[in-house]
Amino acid sequence: MKRHAALASCALSIAVLTGLTACGSGDAETDAAADKPEATAAPAKEVSPAERLAKLVITTADVEGHQVEENKEEFLFAKSQDEVTLDKRECAPLAYAMNQLPVGEPQADLTRVASKDANAFTYVTLTAYEAGKAESAMSGLSKAVDSCGGGFTAKANGNTSPYDSVTAEKADPAGDESLAFKSTLTFRGATHTVHAAAVRRDDVIAVYYAVDGLAIAQSTPSDTKVSPVVAKAQNAKLG
Repeated sequence: MKRHAALASCALSIAVLTGLTACGSGDAETDAAADKPEATAAPAKEVSPAERLAKLVITTADVEGHQVEENKEEFLFAKSQDEVTLDKRECAPLAYAMNQLPVGEPQADLTRVASKDANAFTYVTLTAYEAGKAESAMSGLSKAVDSCGGGFTAKANGNTSPYDSVTAEKADPAGDESLAFKSTLTFRGATHTVHAAAVRRDDVIAVYYAVDGLAIAQSTPSDTKVSPVVAKAQNAKLG
């Protein structure tokens, strides 16, 4: 915030009538002004974690050739971590990351979905944390990738998502730390490979998840990778 101090000047008139110099009450006014306390600027409004994420998340204007929209509630696997149950508890971070839920202990989170056509979608979930909690969340996600190679099953609100396998992938360097993985799942006889990545910058984590929703609906095999254009744009906004 820039502060502008107003400078006041006192123009003294000198009357040479009797050889005496006069300046009215200028000295008294100057002394009084000097005694007045300097005006204090109003404190800046503190930005909440949710407001911070809203400023950081990508929009359509940031991603060339893509449409960016809010995640529609009717398509959510679950609305919170509490609604998700797993056969392997250690795989919880993976279930959250691949279902647009925050990993770890969040202060705030939001999700956007970016699409270039009607097939492939890249979900972007941003999560803000208290100091030190983002590093812990990334560590938990990394450990889950290592521990859940044989797959796991997540359930929520009558829906079941069985993941057949999880495999670590090479992550593009970004932020303070990054990781990537892929998972396979079988739905109505068709095998789908989905890809995900996570990038931490200070106390904010961006999770990317790519899926071909049309292929899953039509029971045709798919292998959908995170859009590099989307990830690059979001990583740039994280700084």
